[in-house]
Amino acid sequence: MTETAAIMTRGLIKFYGNFQALYGVNLEVRRGEVFGFLGPNGAGKTTTIRCLLDLIRPNGGTLRVLGIDPQAEPVAVRARVGYLPGELHLDENRTVEDALRYFNDLRSGKADWGYVRQLGERLDLDLKQTIKNLSKGNKQKVGVMQALMHRPELLIMDEPTSGLDPLIQQEVHRLIGEARDRGATVFFSSHVMSEVEAIAERVGIIRRGEVVEVAEKESLINRALRRVRVRFKETVDGSRLAEVPGVTVLSHDDGKGMMLQVAGEMDALIKAMATYPVSDFETHRPSLEEIFLTYYEAGRKEGE
Repeated sequence: MTETAAIMTRGLIKFYGNFQALYGVNLEVRRGEVFGFLGPNGAGKTTTIRCLLDLIRPNGGTLRVLGIDPQAEPVAVRARVGYLPGELHLDENRTVEDALRYFNDLRSGKADWGYVRQLGERLDLDLKQTIKNLSKGNKQKVGVMQALMHRPELLIMDEPTSGLDPLIQQEVHRLIGEARDRGATVFFSSHVMSEVEAIAERVGIIRRGEVVEVAEKESLINRALRRVRVRFKETVDGSRLAEVPGVTVLSHDDGKGMMLQVAGEMDALIKAMATYPVSDFETHRPSLEEIFLTYYEAGRKEGE
């Protein structure tokens, strides 16, 4: 573990009875970054998060959150963390304001109530409403607010924008960005790939209880396969392009058009094409969703 790590797990193992949910999860989240934790349902995202907060106990491995062992000092960890669970349970008979004041009392009154009201305005939530009268989306807003209201050092959010309309999702993204700008670390799980692309700086992919990839978001996208369509001004012999490392010729139609697949960086291909009379050049950059699905499909095939 490095001194700058906000979250560290080493060899994290968790069983539910005979079912093994985590197979030695290794993660390191740097202080001050926004880290997206991706995986299909049942991959182990929520189990990992619950272990971090000592809501459940792992069967093996090492954990540190903000340098603290959560099993030894769970209250110290939770005092410095803002947590949004995937399934939020609230007292249905309280008003939103009562619920938030209750959470604030649990945290020794750390929240600035002016900031709480500002959050309510930005998320378009009336604090006087009773919880039982709220829609699923408005209950999610309460969860977001209670996680943010005390300006924690670390935000752990399980599906933060679940049930929210697109405009409110964007506002939550802005609030997460503002938290990061204040120096907070954000660790969140999500199924919304556009959300991860928009706000995460690094990404971890978990599959079948194992972390199969951790990388800078841009690095992950840049090293994935790209498709390149080229049109030439005249008929050419493009066979030399197939000799460029990482390049595969998928099709060569009418001598003036080629479809290429490129693994990794584009530099070598661009230099090789400088000798050709190119009229048009179009690339398809894979989305994070396409990359995630590649890992997911690989996992499905391994399980067959």
